[in-house]
Amino acid sequence: MIRAIARQTEAERRAKVINAEGEAQAAQKLLEAAQIMPKDPGAMQLRYLSSLNVIVGEKNSTIIFPVPMELAGLIPDIRSVAKQH
Repeated sequence: MIRAIARQTEAERRAKVINAEGEAQAAQKLLEAAQIMPKDPGAMQLRYLSSLNVIVGEKNSTIIFPVPMELAGLIPDIRSVAKQH
């Protein structure tokens, strides 16, 4: 019984180590992508479209399109436009 518990504990420890190594590799890949993407203007757009494709494939009913704040300032305020007419 003690051996079985020890094996279980060792297996859980190994699983945690493997999970931590996977997290470290994922973080490294994200860092590499963050360094590469700004060098190519189309890369970010392609990544964005790829993410949208995944979201659509999941049958979600709502998709939120993030808009940079710089662009949001260019959109006229609906209330001020309505008052002018």
